[in-house]
Amino acid sequence: MERVYYSINEASARTAHQMMSFSDYKEGSKTTEYKGYVDQAYELADKIASARPDQADRIYSIAARYSKRMAEYMNRDIHIGCMCPSVMISGAGNFPVRKKEKQNQAWDKNHQFFNEMQGILSKMESILHGKELIKSSDEDAIEKLEEKLENLKDMQERMKAANKAVRLKDTEKGDEQLRIMGYSDEQIKELRESDFCGYPYYALQNNNANIRRIEGRIRKLRATKERGTLETENRFFKIVENTESMRLQLFFDGKPEPEVREVLKSNGFRWAPSQSAWQRQLTDNARYSLKRVIEHLENMEATV
Repeated sequence: MERVYYSINEASARTAHQMMSFSDYKEGSKTTEYKGYVDQAYELADKIASARPDQADRIYSIAARYSKRMAEYMNRDIHIGCMCPSVMISGAGNFPVRKKEKQNQAWDKNHQFFNEMQGILSKMESILHGKELIKSSDEDAIEKLEEKLENLKDMQERMKAANKAVRLKDTEKGDEQLRIMGYSDEQIKELRESDFCGYPYYALQNNNANIRRIEGRIRKLRATKERGTLETENRFFKIVENTESMRLQLFFDGKPEPEVREVLKSNGFRWAPSQSAWQRQLTDNARYSLKRVIEHLENMEATV
């Protein structure tokens, strides 16, 4: 499929470079860097489309979105680079310290955006290997989530330990600790040369947020599974909270009228022929939607 690229502001990129470095700017280098990121996404998309043709349209749409977001990141990064020169370029006299602080804050925020964009590549990798989502209806969903949680916790401890090693005054001792942890010399160099001297704070914050999210999901899923399947009835339909398939199911005596079907669809319920039920994933939102359906049907009944 034809690859979609967006324009990078090379004129501003040259200006930003000149405000940070004495070396000459290589024309087109920012565009080349941008296309390198985007090509990585499209190469993944090509692999997925070949292995899973049913996912082709979706995966190329994701790659195109990644291309657009990366262009936004690159152009924003260039714009930030033009906000304030390096002290090496401007000299220390009357250096705009406050402006430099704002520039660094803007860079921090933009790097966080970049980190989030790389999550798109991770998602594509998951689709390629058939590990895109852990569905609540999976038989071993809790076990999968617990495994994912353990990996996230290991990652958190690894990043914290790496940052501690990088910031040791004894550089050789810190490097040795990083090698023991499995980092290559090239990776150690990248950690030391990063703007944050190690893993940025937002990487730890994001990972910790994912830990809390997975822990919450495990608690809810375990509580639902332990409660078991529940069945109730009202004058409109039978309600089944099916904890095996993790679906909220509505069973009617016959085929609902068209206006009733519209109410169901507008509240996220879909007809499942294999179950002979209208259903959606069993969540708190589904329960709230169920209340809306009942209220709507009661109102319809009252106006007849």
